[in-house]
Amino acid sequence: MASTGLSGHARIRASHARRRGSPDLISGVLERSKTLAVVGLSSKPMRPSYGVAAYMKAHGYRIIPVNPREESVLGEKAYPSLAAVPEPFEVVVIFRRSEFVPAIVESAIRQRAKVVWMQEGVEHEAAARRARRAGLDVIEDRCILKEHAKRFVTEGI
Repeated sequence: MASTGLSGHARIRASHARRRGSPDLISGVLERSKTLAVVGLSSKPMRPSYGVAAYMKAHGYRIIPVNPREESVLGEKAYPSLAAVPEPFEVVVIFRRSEFVPAIVESAIRQRAKVVWMQEGVEHEAAARRARRAGLDVIEDRCILKEHAKRFVTEGI
């Protein structure tokens, strides 16, 4: 194996950073992608998914709720699955437990999403590899609200 010039710990950190989503990837997704299909979006204001989606909507993103238990969230019609969404979307934001990620990724691939964004605490290495092999960008274990605020609100953009 060729040396990368990095120590073992540095290689592990670099690998983890790539898996979670590089700063350039995250910035690019937030700048280019304006339609978010939010899987697991709840109409309950105390749920993290609601607060995050409300924030993103207030910052100009189109929110498409995906939750079979909801009729509408944040004034937007909800759909029971990604397959039921009648319009294109770029990013699939996942607010479901990690065990549900593989099926969501498969649906995202079929629906021609560009990005799978797994919220904080959501990771699935095999599903992320599958999405990348299919040409999707993947961000794991990161909060889209925090990443947006860090890049655009604090910088005054």
